[in-house]
Amino acid sequence: MNTQQMEQMGQFRITVWEEENFQGKRCEFMLECQNIMERGFRKIRSFKVENGPWVGYEYPEFQGQQFILEKGDYPCYQAWSGNSSYRTEHMLSFRPIKCANHSDSKVTLYECEDFQGRKFEMCDDYPSLQAMGWCNKEVPSIKINSGAWVAYQFPGYRGYQYILERDRHQGEYRNYNEYSTQAHTNQVQSIRRVQH
Repeated sequence: MNTQQMEQMGQFRITVWEEENFQGKRCEFMLECQNIMERGFRKIRSFKVENGPWVGYEYPEFQGQQFILEKGDYPCYQAWSGNSSYRTEHMLSFRPIKCANHSDSKVTLYECEDFQGRKFEMCDDYPSLQAMGWCNKEVPSIKINSGAWVAYQFPGYRGYQYILERDRHQGEYRNYNEYSTQAHTNQVQSIRRVQH
């Protein structure tokens, strides 16, 4: 089944509310929204993800800090930011993660930028890269061979979140500036597959 067929079958569905705890103006989406303000909303402060994984952004046009939104309820910012060191109380754009495939995901981490130096291939979730043998707190470049992944700044899936996808940048993130429009560091200490 291709992505277009999945969209037509409602494979991706998210409901958004303007206020916390599912209050205020609401709207359902099955496709991306580049700017919620163009839909008459001031901001989005709560979500319900019914189908498919999504990524939410702090600013319009998929800019700013990003947050993974997997199936479930997100009544307020603490629900999507979790243990993040970055706090944003609303989102202004969001999109489905179409290449997520939890059972077929592979990523390669590199010791240096531009896929140079020592590399390590993984197909599983790692709450601590150092515990599995990665010697640095930094991951200067990453290649997504298949699926979609969430890389975190700190062990235990905490800190800044970077959603890394096979169908973005051709899966090639040559330096940390490509991880996100708000990537401040190449520090990545835990990584997991996006749930679909």
